[in-house]
Amino acid sequence: MSTASLADHYRALTDEQLERLFAARPDLAVPVPSDFSVLAQRAHSRMSVARALDHLDRFHLEVLDALRLVGGAEHRADRKRVLDLLASAPAGTGSGGSAAHPVPDFSVRRVLDHLITLGLAWPDGETVLRLPTVLDEVTSRYPAGLGRPVTTLVEDERTEDLAPVLAALHLPAASQPEATVLIGEAFGDSVRLAALLDACPPEALVVLERLASGGNPVGAIRDVRRPTDPTDADSPVRWLLVHGLLVPLDASTVELPREVGLALRGDAPLGPLHPTEPAPTADAAAPAITPDRIDGAGSGQALEVLRQTTTLLDACAAEPPPVLKAGGLGVRDLRRLARTAGVDEATAALLLEIAHEAGLLARTPDADPTWLPTAAFDVWQATPAERRWVQLAGAWLAMARMPALVGTRDDRDRAIAALSAEVTRSAAPTLRAQTLQVLVEYPGPLTHADVVSVLDWRAPRRGGRRRDEVISEQLAEATTLGVVAQTTLTRYGRALVTGEDPVPLLADLIPDPVDHVLVQADLTVVAPGPLEPTLAAEMALVADVESAGGATVYRVTPESVRRALDAGRSGSELQAFFGARSRTPVPQSLTYLIDDVARRHGGLRVGAAGSYLRTDDPALLATVLADRRCAELGLRRIADTVLVSSASVQRVIDLLRGSGYVPAAEDAGGGLVLGWPEAKRAPGRSNRAVPRGASEISLDRDYLAGAVVAVRRGDEAARTARRAPVLTQQGEADPGAALGVLQQAARDRARVWLSYVDAHGGVTARVVRPVSVGAGYLRAEDDRTETEHTFALHRVVSAIRTPE
Repeated sequence: MSTASLADHYRALTDEQLERLFAARPDLAVPVPSDFSVLAQRAHSRMSVARALDHLDRFHLEVLDALRLVGGAEHRADRKRVLDLLASAPAGTGSGGSAAHPVPDFSVRRVLDHLITLGLAWPDGETVLRLPTVLDEVTSRYPAGLGRPVTTLVEDERTEDLAPVLAALHLPAASQPEATVLIGEAFGDSVRLAALLDACPPEALVVLERLASGGNPVGAIRDVRRPTDPTDADSPVRWLLVHGLLVPLDASTVELPREVGLALRGDAPLGPLHPTEPAPTADAAAPAITPDRIDGAGSGQALEVLRQTTTLLDACAAEPPPVLKAGGLGVRDLRRLARTAGVDEATAALLLEIAHEAGLLARTPDADPTWLPTAAFDVWQATPAERRWVQLAGAWLAMARMPALVGTRDDRDRAIAALSAEVTRSAAPTLRAQTLQVLVEYPGPLTHADVVSVLDWRAPRRGGRRRDEVISEQLAEATTLGVVAQTTLTRYGRALVTGEDPVPLLADLIPDPVDHVLVQADLTVVAPGPLEPTLAAEMALVADVESAGGATVYRVTPESVRRALDAGRSGSELQAFFGARSRTPVPQSLTYLIDDVARRHGGLRVGAAGSYLRTDDPALLATVLADRRCAELGLRRIADTVLVSSASVQRVIDLLRGSGYVPAAEDAGGGLVLGWPEAKRAPGRSNRAVPRGASEISLDRDYLAGAVVAVRRGDEAARTARRAPVLTQQGEADPGAALGVLQQAARDRARVWLSYVDAHGGVTARVVRPVSVGAGYLRAEDDRTETEHTFALHRVVSAIRTPE
């Protein structure tokens, strides 16, 4: 590669062309290169070229392979030969057509122009395109699946090893390097090579055709040995070896020479090309699914996700799981939370990861950190359902994490924990967006194979087994969240992916919150839809969720009634609550339950002694004292109605409740201690920027235009420096003349070459534009950096006007 010639090519581009280059390869413009030579070096660095190739589709890579094939070792491709080569190649049946047909010339020229725009090829005159040599390092060594020329393969072999090949090809005996030349000439003769292939045994021809059409010209064969005499070729492979149609690389590997591959491919030297991406279509035999049904199924799943997320975070608040020493959430804690929410561990890990990304869950900053909901969780719960969903789905779409990795093993065979750093993958948001974009562009329902085929064409270098698994995982996550239903994007999911506002679309699908419940005789309470926030909070306090879904079923139990009484509700208030909120008559069984628990609630009082236990019923106190289940409290009678214990108040209350009693706490004045259970919360955290790789940088138009101006100024300054006049030594110049030049340049706003003595005593030169001269100082602007500098006039050595 000639960096200077590439720099000249960039220098000759228009501003618009440079902006397109920077937009297509933003890593070239961040930071802005100082001049075109630096830009050329950066554009052909290994990492930058590999990043540019990763964004090319299959047809661009096929055209690039044609350039490499024609360019050879010199990396100089004749444009006409490339166009002829591509014109002779048929388009594959997988590109959207039903039969092979020539690739349109305008498609090839368009791709060539784009490769030039990207800097992956550049013109050297009117007929030649040059290629960066680093392409050989970041791409396959076999362009278009063809092997290396036969002369390259045999040039390092010994004379005695090539003697049988010369004999089999009826060539005169010769030593190296003449033997290589003779073999190259024989394989370069198309007529002679065709005759040799016609003479191949059928079994040997099958081996050649497999290597010529399989995309890899290298094959593994056991015990590769070339016969010492052509008559000793006792197997098809040994026949090919002795005739030079296969060349051994080592004791178990052979390579098909390029000339043989081209001869076998005939009129399709590059194989079938793929100028257009495969266009998947919905299965005609599949039953038709209306958009309303898709949206209905998706919105139901969206409501379920909101409920599950709330349950998971409430469970974290009730019993905060500790943060592992290595970071993340332990397997047992994840299993417990999943069981509480009624979901599998994979779904629990997904929702916890999303909640953490959305700022609803965080680790506490203390010495023994735990995972707790943040204050933002309380705000989130009070917002409408559609906005809560958008916050979760938006966090999932942008997060650089792959929750599906939770539970798998890392490189050191350690289990990957949820909420740990090992789940982070910088490519996750890009691949997630690409996967969903396929669903945006093509009507569903699409299969996993359909999505993979499109992405494999759009970015084949990013393919592989793991990529296909990730696509399947992300489609499953989108279905869990309600973005996708029945392998089709919902309408509000499409709005989310395309950057529109999904709130109005989802709000129309979610039923309005209901303000009533239906109390049943078996102490169950049915919520016929999503409840109003205040009603939902009251129901969570007075009853336990028995089953969730479109209609949530609660069950009222003695424990749930006691929980409400502990929070400050009275029995009469609970009776009034159910009477006002239930659309069905309140059954007597519920009335009796509330009255019974309310009558017994607070019959025992617990205070601090450690703690004490008192009651107005001495018989009840005697029962507690005699109860073996309470023995570990160390209760001791100090009066007919008072017991004391060294255990804490909360410990006494918990054990008594576990034994079937209904105690209540009291303060020092003897009043009941009532109140809503305190919600544990972690400190909120600032919004984090989504980690993005350099390949995902997005530059706006102002930055692109500024980068073009800066690189042109820098290049002009660098070229001017190379043409700088010889600097005079201090004392040799005429200061008076320099002062006159500077004053005139300031009046004309002209540029000058300024030579001055720097702080180290050396003479330095730079191009500046004088602004003012006076009071012993020169103020001047540097056009390249757009900054102003001040120079002491007594340090100026010389000043020479430069042409604009």
